[in-house]
Amino acid sequence: MSEKVRSMFADIADDYDRVNSILSFGVHHAWRSRTVQLSGAREGDHVLDCATGTGDLALEFKEKVGEQGYVLGTDFCQEMIEHAPEKAQTNGLAVDFEVADAMNLPYENDRFDIASIAFGIRNVDDPVKALKEMGRVVKAGGKVVVLEFGQPKGLLKYPYELYSQYIMPAVGGWISGNREAYTYLPRTSAEFPAGDKFVALMKESGVFGSQSYEKLTGGIAYIYVGTVR
Repeated sequence: MSEKVRSMFADIADDYDRVNSILSFGVHHAWRSRTVQLSGAREGDHVLDCATGTGDLALEFKEKVGEQGYVLGTDFCQEMIEHAPEKAQTNGLAVDFEVADAMNLPYENDRFDIASIAFGIRNVDDPVKALKEMGRVVKAGGKVVVLEFGQPKGLLKYPYELYSQYIMPAVGGWISGNREAYTYLPRTSAEFPAGDKFVALMKESGVFGSQSYEKLTGGIAYIYVGTVR
């Protein structure tokens, strides 16, 4: 992982949740709920959530898999993940959290039923390697689920570009004190492969028997689901 990216997330960790809710108008919560739904998660499943940040998607999965299920959230940034255990405790949810790199997961093959990553795969140095690692630790027939930003088309295209290029850096920078971070994040979203282009990366990884995606909010975000061979 790039040390620069790690340092950037460490710097904004304390304000990350607040800024996300403001900049997304809270819609990211609905996106995560839909991600869990499309994953096919059931009570008793074991789930690995990579790039868990402050733990939102991990907690969403824990609500679904219940007491008999198990959820492990990992992130490459210690400062980000430090906020997650308290959030889990506040919500009365038993979730484990560990520092780990999505491109080099320290877990045995076929350990989990589902592996997920939300708004994180565009920040890894090699997305295909991360997909391979996530597929490796998931049982055959299990799911790898990716929630990531895209580039909306049509009527949303220009308003969204204006919002992401100017308003997000201004507001995010004002709240967090790190304008560079909120310039980097929308820029990487605009540049990262979306839709069929990301599906091509999933196919390149060679770990999926099938893959599909769903467009959210006019293409501002996408959910990708791969079934492990």
